[in-house]
Amino acid sequence: MKKNYGSKIADLYIRVSTDEQADKGYSQRDQAERLKGYCAKYGIAVQNVIFEDHSAKNFERPEWTAYLKNLKKRSKKDREPQLILFTKWDRFSRNAGDAYHMISVLESLQVEPQAIEQPLDLKIPENKIVLAIYLSTPEVENDRRALNVFYGMRRARKEGRIMGTPPY
Repeated sequence: MKKNYGSKIADLYIRVSTDEQADKGYSQRDQAERLKGYCAKYGIAVQNVIFEDHSAKNFERPEWTAYLKNLKKRSKKDREPQLILFTKWDRFSRNAGDAYHMISVLESLQVEPQAIEQPLDLKIPENKIVLAIYLSTPEVENDRRALNVFYGMRRARKEGRIMGTPPY
């Protein structure tokens, strides 16, 4: 579902974590190009571009914290932008509980979060189910990856391999 945003203003949020950038090609430049192209196509003015190189396991991210602090400083009549855009919901968060809370915080500040490649109208109740899938899938991937690493390291120790820095 592509929205007609009219004359809205947006901030662009571009996030990578180093391993994902290498593995899946989510480079900051690529995300910036796609977001700016989307804004040009739909007549959305870009106010700020926020680049983050930090994990999305929680919202304790330096650039996000600064962005939120600046949003909260604005008076109600000066509340711009009206949108915060990112490419996919996993760029926003990989923790469903934190993401729902942050969406509420943004909405209270009159800012609508939106993933351009997974657009949802959150005013439609059924879209909240789809949002739950978008948000929980990356969280499950993270949990599965952590378990695989844990079991792999355990097996390696049982096989006598040295984990970590080898002794002198």
